[in-house]
Amino acid sequence: MTADIPIATYRLQLTADFNFYAAAAVIPYLKALGISHLYASPFMKARKGSTHGYDIVDHTKLNPELGGEAGFGRLSEALQRHDIGLILDFVPNHVGVHFADNPWWLDVLEWGPASPHAVSFDIDWDQLPYRARGGVLLPVIGSSYGQALESGEIELRYDADEGSFSAWYFEHRLPIAPERYSEILRNVVKEAGADDSTAGKRILALAARYKGLPHPNRKEAPAFKTELKAIDGAAETIARGLDAYRAGPDRPAQILALHHLLERQHYKLGHWRLASSDINYRRFFDVNTLAGLRVEDAGTFEAIHLLVKQLIADGRLQGLRLDHIDGLRDPGQYFQRLRRLIRDAQGKDAKPFYLVIEKILGEGEKLHPFSGVHGTTGYEWMNVITQVLVDGSGLDPLDEIWRQVSNTSPKLEPLLKEAKRRVLETLLASEFTVLARLLARIAGGHYSTRDYSADSLRQALELYVLHFPVYRTYLTSSAPSPHDRALISDTIEKARAGWFAADEGIFDFLRDALTMDLLKPGGPAHSAPRVRRFALKVQQFTGPLMAKSLEDTAFYRYHRLLALNEVGGDPSARALSVDAFHEMMRTRAGEWPHGMTATATHDTKRGEDARARIMALAELPGEWTSAVGRWKILNAPHLVIEGEMRAPSAAFEYMLYQALLGAWPVGGLDGIFAERMQAYALKAAREGKQETSWLNPNQAYEAGLRSFIERILDPTVSAEFLDSMATLARRVALLGALNSLSQITLKVTMPGVPDFYQGTEFWDLSLVDPDNRRPVDFVARAAALPALENPDWAGLARHWPDGHIKLAWTRRLLKQRAELAELFAHGDYQPLEVSGPHRDHVIAFARRRGRDAVIVAVTKSFAGFSQGGRSWPRAEAFEGALGLNGYSVEGMDKGARELRLSGLFRHLPVAVLKARLEGPLKPSRKRLRA
Repeated sequence: MTADIPIATYRLQLTADFNFYAAAAVIPYLKALGISHLYASPFMKARKGSTHGYDIVDHTKLNPELGGEAGFGRLSEALQRHDIGLILDFVPNHVGVHFADNPWWLDVLEWGPASPHAVSFDIDWDQLPYRARGGVLLPVIGSSYGQALESGEIELRYDADEGSFSAWYFEHRLPIAPERYSEILRNVVKEAGADDSTAGKRILALAARYKGLPHPNRKEAPAFKTELKAIDGAAETIARGLDAYRAGPDRPAQILALHHLLERQHYKLGHWRLASSDINYRRFFDVNTLAGLRVEDAGTFEAIHLLVKQLIADGRLQGLRLDHIDGLRDPGQYFQRLRRLIRDAQGKDAKPFYLVIEKILGEGEKLHPFSGVHGTTGYEWMNVITQVLVDGSGLDPLDEIWRQVSNTSPKLEPLLKEAKRRVLETLLASEFTVLARLLARIAGGHYSTRDYSADSLRQALELYVLHFPVYRTYLTSSAPSPHDRALISDTIEKARAGWFAADEGIFDFLRDALTMDLLKPGGPAHSAPRVRRFALKVQQFTGPLMAKSLEDTAFYRYHRLLALNEVGGDPSARALSVDAFHEMMRTRAGEWPHGMTATATHDTKRGEDARARIMALAELPGEWTSAVGRWKILNAPHLVIEGEMRAPSAAFEYMLYQALLGAWPVGGLDGIFAERMQAYALKAAREGKQETSWLNPNQAYEAGLRSFIERILDPTVSAEFLDSMATLARRVALLGALNSLSQITLKVTMPGVPDFYQGTEFWDLSLVDPDNRRPVDFVARAAALPALENPDWAGLARHWPDGHIKLAWTRRLLKQRAELAELFAHGDYQPLEVSGPHRDHVIAFARRRGRDAVIVAVTKSFAGFSQGGRSWPRAEAFEGALGLNGYSVEGMDKGARELRLSGLFRHLPVAVLKARLEGPLKPSRKRLRA
């Protein structure tokens, strides 16, 4: 019987190269490892060739590239045979659009607002300027629209199987509105000279039957298309006649004919760069090919959950991970509907269903409670683990190094605000314009606020979003919660403080619009639909703004210590004290004990062991500073300098050295490392948006970056640098391996459900995606596992570089977690006291349920125990004792009051021991939430 609350989850990235059949083949290995639930990447039908599955084009079908129903059946059988549950990464917020594969989107392009699917997309139909009719901007053209038209890249085609017309721009299908078919047919028959032919006459007769707009309408169109494709010879006649619309060089009449036809559609073609300023459909962040879904619409919600409901009813799905819930208009409403759907699907056999959400929490932010949700996917806890393990004494010196290298303050706030401005001006300018115009319309709707100019309102709104400290609020159509009201008011006051023009009540008006207090009885009569739309759309905007500004910009500008530059984290964070860690865990055990705890995901900025290595630099700040100084001198000849351009910049070069140490191959340089680092550096530079960017690539700088990396990693020209780097990398790798054992121990034993990203049972030295989605050698992992049934810890420590020690410890931890599943799922968390000279190097606690208990101890800051990373720590190096506080440890004297650290860490510098409470039994801590 699969556990309702997972013992441990394992994330697999499904692709055409690693499909349902491949996943089924690794299930026995996952069972042997101790995994209770497979956590699968999205497997609904996605865009062909998708490497991640988030560009879903049909939520109602299994992805045929993954093996379709047959392949999924094989996977389901394997899961059931090994008693492993299935958790699906589900995408309710958006779908893949453009191209020719999303039937809903194609229908919207064909029928505009009259399409039954138009309600599923968040489109501002009247937003396009200088256009007689409404439409949706399609920023798919690689050049200008005029160039594409004149060169013949846009082509009108007839589909004889459907009886339909579409314009095509390479792989993008652009359906023609049927109301224009009669016009097209008259022109093509004339161009083909087929007026007197039988086919021509029948085509013209069909066209004549549907005069005026909008005919054929949606009801008439199917019969029209059926009759057209049934006309004998119609396809050949139309093929010849389409020359009337065949644009190209020296064909001005045809260019105009095609242009005029396209201008009468429910869409407007444009250059891809127009998306940042003119796009009028809600996207997933700034990705033009992912359009937001309006799941607040009941029909849309029901349609995209049909397959999920069926899988739950069939007993083939035991949990969901909900992607990007901050993109939803009303997450609370969504989860209430989802809970009802799950209950209906399960019927009379209803049982707990595991739900976690992808949610990034800001500093000090508490998770909003949603119906049925067990917690988040664990980014916040990944950062908590890093912050409690990092050596706080080394962060001040690293602050100073970063100040000197970057010539900027180590404070993050000014940099983040600058990044937000950049994103507002470029990537999300169009979405912000929609909000600013809506706010101006609200103000203009009443005489008391009409004098607030559109420009002033835009500036005030800009100050508000610049100062907004978290991803979003959670207002519904009714009043905001006290927390959200306070958050909005505090942000308004910060924005007001940065306003240098006359206020005249503009910020009070903005606050009341954001809280919807404008609609209170007795106040000015503002448009209720507009006010609600504005307040709720702002919530959907601040999340993408923060994500693009912090995770995808500031993280690539601020390089004080890259281990802290992680999703859900604060790059300028200080170390977390052990006492603060204990208090957070006690709170978590009472509030969110079943959310995931991750140390690596498909979205993290680097692999968990690369992060653990970089973390160790805080223990060696002096040596790190000296090494960087030497490397800069050695590599100065390899810099590419053209005028004022320096590739890489000084700050970026400093970042590269950290990234190199984190990802440095255990066995030394290999044939692909330089290529991987070049790809990483290009992405990092473009994300940083300083010397180059995705919108405006600086070819010279990017070429210089590639050249620099190629040169410094070439043994024939950089032998001295490589020798120095390899020497420090060996030491940092050992410290990182030790950090990793502490990291994984905390992940598995602290409150929460441990989540493992594919392949991380061995050392995970990957870089940001797509590097972290490379194929995993499951054969090697499965082959290594049987020999680790009774581990020789001393032997594994001697050969730690092969990663088998991490695999063995992972298995041991998961075995203990499975044996005491109820304890770990529902047990208390109790800090334990450590005494002696090395007490500050140990984190110790007990997990208890009833009298059953587990005592956990992990070490931190290993440099002093390992000769600065030169040798594996000896047990006798640890001085101090762990107080047992009324617990007896299995296999030891019941009267013992403490354990010497040297004995506790005789095998490894981490320990998890079965124990029993011998003293008075205290009542378990009450859960603080249901």
